[in-house]
Amino acid sequence: MRLGFGFGATVVVFYLGCMLTMAIVPREQTVFLFNSLLHGFNVDSILNTHVPISQVAVGLVATFIVGWFAGVLIAGIYNRSLGMEKVQ
Repeated sequence: MRLGFGFGATVVVFYLGCMLTMAIVPREQTVFLFNSLLHGFNVDSILNTHVPISQVAVGLVATFIVGWFAGVLIAGIYNRSLGMEKVQ
């Protein structure tokens, strides 16, 4: 559960950083940055800089849940693998 919370909080920080970047940096530079981060995938046609606050809130919650689930899943698989070593 703790690892899940850590993952969830981390991805929310990344989400907030992305939002801050889109709010502060001009569109052309934002497109350049995200194209670079995504190894050349062109985000120009899909980048939406005007997102309603309700969609941002849902995105934050959903991002936390997905991150939490990923952390719990990783911890569960890791802990299960430790138990398998003891059996062998």
